[in-house]
Amino acid sequence: MKRTLGTCYYPEHWPEAQWAEDAARMAGIGLTWVRIGEFAWSRLEPAPGDLRFDWLDRAIDTLGAAGLKVVLGTPTATPPRWMLARHPDMLAIDAMGHPRKFGSRRHYCFSHDGYREEAVRIARLLAERYGRNPHVAAWQTDNEYGCHDTVISYSDAATRAFRDWCAQRYQSPDALNRAWGNVFWSMDYDSFDDIDLPNLTVTEPNPAHALAFRRFCSDQVARFNAPQVAAIRAHSDAPISHNYMGRITEFDHYALGRQMEIATWDSYPLGFLEDRLEDDAAHKRRYARQGDPDFQAFHHDLYRTVGHGRWWVMEQQPGPVNWAPHNPAPLPGMARFWAWEAFAHGAECVAWFRWRQAPFAQEQMHAGMLRPDSAPAPAFHEAAEVASELADLPEVEAGQAPVALVFNYASAWSWAVQPQGKGLDYFRLVFEIYRGLRKLGQSIDIVPPDCADLGGYNLVLVPGLECVPPRLFDAITASGAQAMFGPRTNCKTAEMSIPVPLPPAIPGLDVTVARVESLRPDMPIPSAHLGHITGWREILEGSAPVQMTTADGEAVIMGENGRYYLGGWPDAGFLGCILTRLLTDAGLTALEMPEGVRRRQAGGRVFLFNHGPDPVEFQGHLLPAAGVHWSGAGARQGN
Repeated sequence: MKRTLGTCYYPEHWPEAQWAEDAARMAGIGLTWVRIGEFAWSRLEPAPGDLRFDWLDRAIDTLGAAGLKVVLGTPTATPPRWMLARHPDMLAIDAMGHPRKFGSRRHYCFSHDGYREEAVRIARLLAERYGRNPHVAAWQTDNEYGCHDTVISYSDAATRAFRDWCAQRYQSPDALNRAWGNVFWSMDYDSFDDIDLPNLTVTEPNPAHALAFRRFCSDQVARFNAPQVAAIRAHSDAPISHNYMGRITEFDHYALGRQMEIATWDSYPLGFLEDRLEDDAAHKRRYARQGDPDFQAFHHDLYRTVGHGRWWVMEQQPGPVNWAPHNPAPLPGMARFWAWEAFAHGAECVAWFRWRQAPFAQEQMHAGMLRPDSAPAPAFHEAAEVASELADLPEVEAGQAPVALVFNYASAWSWAVQPQGKGLDYFRLVFEIYRGLRKLGQSIDIVPPDCADLGGYNLVLVPGLECVPPRLFDAITASGAQAMFGPRTNCKTAEMSIPVPLPPAIPGLDVTVARVESLRPDMPIPSAHLGHITGWREILEGSAPVQMTTADGEAVIMGENGRYYLGGWPDAGFLGCILTRLLTDAGLTALEMPEGVRRRQAGGRVFLFNHGPDPVEFQGHLLPAAGVHWSGAGARQGN
């Protein structure tokens, strides 16, 4: 697969006389792809039924004439003002009952059938007009589902849809009452019409009710997306994608991935470091101009799986963004560095957001590849350099990694509904294990819990998966891989009850979680090895051999014959000890990576990335500081 570059462009923002010059400059620096259209509804249809596609015809023709390929977005993330007049009840409602009003974007409720029909209509009109256009080579539905906390809505439309969803799932109120344990606090329902949404309750709602609502909200995103995909596919053979975000867990991305050919995501390393990670101030200061060494890589690996091996970076940070608590500029060379990191993880395309910085509206402080006066910004030159390097480098193939890490969206919802302790977050647990593996030089595949084939993996890690499908146990057994489960594995049923037999109920492994506790930050429990248990601890019973303990002799890891259970949340030091032993037992080499250096095996090629601000020596290679130029790729690479 040829690796390519692109950008995001908004012809409606600029004079038409400028389009041809922009297109020529894009092609001139080696870009292939241009995404357009995803926010243009008010210019495509300024009034109901008043379709004005002529300008988009000319924009596509202009880009195509320069040799560029178009990714055409459906504009459903930004319904025009007249849409609200037509559907005044289409707005999402927050948990406090306040409307998410017009004036920015994503101002719709996924459950509103009238707006959903409008979204399908505009997608169909675009597909009918451009589905066979030779310059439209890919599609994108909507934009960044879940951005701005917009998956969960407490609107009247959501209430009606949730009642119908419950009726279909449970078939009778009695069955729902049994599943949710509504005998508790006299919460029984006589009719599905009696069920409200789980907000504005006196104290916490029934966790089964809350989890069911989270499942419903996720299903509504898939229900909203599917007919747009069908409308496009009826008129076009080009691949269809959606651009996901970082650390968005409110809907099941695997479910959407099954609808489309490509997964893409929007990578903003500096914004995410400030906005979406719990690391301390020293860590954020060290990587303030480079981004966290593992956060982007985690999502590269996640979306490679969501896209069934086909994935892009649809929006790559080109300079300072406008939305994080602090918005520093990247170090020189980071636009290039991040592109190569994505290619090492198997990206087909890296596209920078955006071509030219807008001098107006909400994102005017967000950098582009060009300044507002059209002079090149740093990413312009770095993109040209990556294009030149891609022309000289042999193909980069991702290949299967030796380690599989299970990630599950339903577990994120379950943990959010009932964390049992401040700061106990499913994504954070999985990400810390991913980071621990990367610190030991490992390449990782992220896999869903319903994965039926784990053949070829040496080690499978299953942290925090609250309800394990039986086929996962079967797949691990068939693979012959070493496996570690926990903490909190199999601790809930699908309806948010404690199962009996008690967890983790791992076939062939006699381990029982007798009780659990969440720990204050100032109450870490020392391990008998390096480091501590923090945040979450389980007291384990059973006949399985004890492999690791706390300093006072309580079991932390039990298991044998390549099946182990971890009964606590280890800090970085203890996690390093655990992972080193697991990797060794699985026949893999745990490498002591220098601070900030990461290794990625891409088929027969190895990439080394130094995310740190200083040069580092590793295995005879002098790795320059992040962003510093080499001859060759954006990071050290070799066979």
